[in-house]
Amino acid sequence: MSAVAGVLAQGVDLGRYNSFGFAARAENFVRVESQAQLREAVALARANGWPVLVLGGGSNLVLREQIPGLVIQMAIGGRGAEPVGNDEVRVTLGAGEVWHQSLEWMLEQGYYGLENLALIPGTVGAAPMQNIGAYGVELEQAFESLQALDTETGEVCGFDREACRFGYRDSYFKSGAPGRYIILEVCLRLSQRPRPVLRYQALVDELQVRGLDNPQPVDVFDVVCAIRRSKLPDPAEVGNAGSFFKNPLVSQAHYQQLLQRYPALVAFPAGEGCKLAAGWLIDQCGFKGETRGAVGVYKRQALVLVNLGDGTAAELMCLAQEIVVSVEARFGVTLEMEPRLYPA
Repeated sequence: MSAVAGVLAQGVDLGRYNSFGFAARAENFVRVESQAQLREAVALARANGWPVLVLGGGSNLVLREQIPGLVIQMAIGGRGAEPVGNDEVRVTLGAGEVWHQSLEWMLEQGYYGLENLALIPGTVGAAPMQNIGAYGVELEQAFESLQALDTETGEVCGFDREACRFGYRDSYFKSGAPGRYIILEVCLRLSQRPRPVLRYQALVDELQVRGLDNPQPVDVFDVVCAIRRSKLPDPAEVGNAGSFFKNPLVSQAHYQQLLQRYPALVAFPAGEGCKLAAGWLIDQCGFKGETRGAVGVYKRQALVLVNLGDGTAAELMCLAQEIVVSVEARFGVTLEMEPRLYPA
């Protein structure tokens, strides 16, 4: 019997392993802390014909009540850095490291460029899958490469930025080959020279309120944390997955049509089109603070759906569909959910 098989558990409640807090139950569950353990777990799943779900922080998932096959909790750690010239440094992080804690560590070391991504929940391995972004910065801007296990061949493969096919909250691992690769470690290229990114107006406004005319990266980090805490509920207190819907991209013509009808429309330039604020659209449809059984829309931010205690994925998806239909009918815009529903 393999070492992994020896610690395999059945019928594990995943309530504490997903940020919604849904009481999903894993048919089989194992925690892996090394590449060798991961290989054994994947081999065990293949031998038994089990589907595999890899869990990091469980912050971008909507879990149904029964999870078939094998759930692998990714706990491969590790942090390292090496200078690469021109005041830059290559930072390598294990996929199981907590993203926010890793960002705190990078700031403490004087490695800058991603401070706008403070307080985003989840693990490092999930960051490139989702191409996490916030307040004018996306992970791909500092991304160099990653290593991933190919579950079909058993080989460890390297991916550079181009191979990852990053998009808006998207990547090759999410939409190109979902489920095939398990990310092991991520390499970032950061600067040792502070260059705060201040494109997001709410961030600029809060820095000015604090009298920070020449903000340092740690100031940006602190303000982003403050803004997020003021708008988003703590998953430890109210189950949620952060932003539930992507901000929809529309053509310039569609944006102008909507702007004529809704002068207060919140939008941002995005290439040749515009990115609409999904939270504003949902709010205009009257959903902010609404509840449906044990789930609802957060009272401070309409973009966040919440589990109020003993909600289920089924209840949440019914509410999400109600929102999608309402926004589509009023604005002619189709919302797309950010979290992954599992099993689909």
